Amino acid sequence: MKRVWTTLKWTAARAVLRTVGRASRGIRIGYRFGFDSGVMLDHVYENRARGVLGVGRVIDRVFLDAVGWRAVRARRELLSRVLREEIARREGEVFLLDVAAGPGRYLQDLVEQTPPGRLRVLCRDLAPAGLRKGEAMARERGLAGITYQVGDALVPVPPEGRAPDVIVVSGLYELLLDDAEVRQSIERLRGLLAEDGVLVFTTQTRHPQLELIAGVLTDRDGEPWIMKCRDMGQAEDWAARAGFKEVSSRRERVGLFTVTLCRA
Repeated sequence: MKRVWTTLKWTAARAVLRTVGRASRGIRIGYRFGFDSGVMLDHVYENRARGVLGVGRVIDRVFLDAVGWRAVRARRELLSRVLREEIARREGEVFLLDVAAGPGRYLQDLVEQTPPGRLRVLCRDLAPAGLRKGEAMARERGLAGITYQVGDALVPVPPEGRAPDVIVVSGLYELLLDDAEVRQSIERLRGLLAEDGVLVFTTQTRHPQLELIAGVLTDRDGEPWIMKCRDMGQAEDWAARAGFKEVSSRRERVGLFTVTLCRA
């Protein structure tokens, strides 16, 4: 009986989202590109409620204020702070590679806030829509030093010219349900780094709405959006086993994510 009730509950919730909910800009983006997509994250980062008439904006504001999205924005703030600190401690131009960047709004902000000639950014992603949006945003902002390229985060190709000083993996590992994929990704990215490089990745350690998300929302493939939470210590251990000499983590203020910095 409990299973029947759960099925009916999620079916009703999905029906509401696919009808009334589509008045919200964020929910429309989610159904078009996936609630886990870079385009969706860009809307969350922008944090500006939009939709059809007043009701659409109200629904979008409720959507954007969900605890998961608030934590994602707090994760971005912490990640940006960690990256600014790392850039400040280095001399000369810093080459940063984000292997699953989407439009890379937070990276554009970082480029804008960094003195000219101190930061070069390469944004990679498998989804062309996010990359196109990022390129258009960069042109509008008149930003140099940030480029976009299609690439698979799990099968990373060495960038041309030089090895990256900093590699970022943000918001990807919670989408990977197989622990082995995460371990292998950390090992492969260790091999791409410059000699004194750092890997910065995020881990989702808990989420109070995993059942709701899996029951109602869909990923970029149109399948139920299922995420996996992992212990911060477990992720740190994988980094140490991959050969990183120094590994440390910080937790964002909402408390769902950690940002881990791994120094080669």
